[in-house]
Amino acid sequence: MAVLGVQLVVTLFTATVMHRLAPHCSFARWLLCNGSLFRYVHPSEEELRVLAGKPRPRGRKERWANGLHDEKPLSVPRDAPFQLATCPLTAVDALVLRFFLEYQWFVDFAVYSVGVYLFTEAYYLVLGPVQEANISVFWCLLTLAFSLKVFLMVTRLYFSAKEGGERSVCLTFAFLVLLLAMLVQVVREETLELGLEPGLASVIQNLEPVLKKQGWDWA
Repeated sequence: MAVLGVQLVVTLFTATVMHRLAPHCSFARWLLCNGSLFRYVHPSEEELRVLAGKPRPRGRKERWANGLHDEKPLSVPRDAPFQLATCPLTAVDALVLRFFLEYQWFVDFAVYSVGVYLFTEAYYLVLGPVQEANISVFWCLLTLAFSLKVFLMVTRLYFSAKEGGERSVCLTFAFLVLLLAMLVQVVREETLELGLEPGLASVIQNLEPVLKKQGWDWA
């Protein structure tokens, strides 16, 4: 651990745990399949026949006697008093959803990234290392990159649809975000001061000795 560094060991351990536990324990899968979401159960053919008033003949002879050897498609009246049953959504039901695997992988990766980030911040708070780079920033950048990838994937799907209002919804929200960005520009600087300059100065101060050891000219 002294050779690799604590943060690198934690990163390798987190990647191994994420790879091993993903098929068995998933936070994203639990969010959808914890019993809070329900789906409608498709009615059976017997229930539809009862509603249509056409019970299934018991045998082949009865079918021929009733003239049902050429059975017509079953039609159920629209005003039939039928109540669809519901059941909790399971992981098997969610597998047929589009982008479910991408959603599961991204949410799980974001959860592990938050865990690595919290551990790194606690590690810096307790020991205060100066000569060691912050690997949690790399995890955060990967999470941001994967979120942009999923966002562009879904947006491309919406724009490829010839019918429907998905394209209009995307354009409307894009102009809404642009309007909010323009409104933020009007707000005074004192209101939006987030302390970025002190944070940037701290990053430069921490990187300066590391880059000097590697032969970089620090201006």
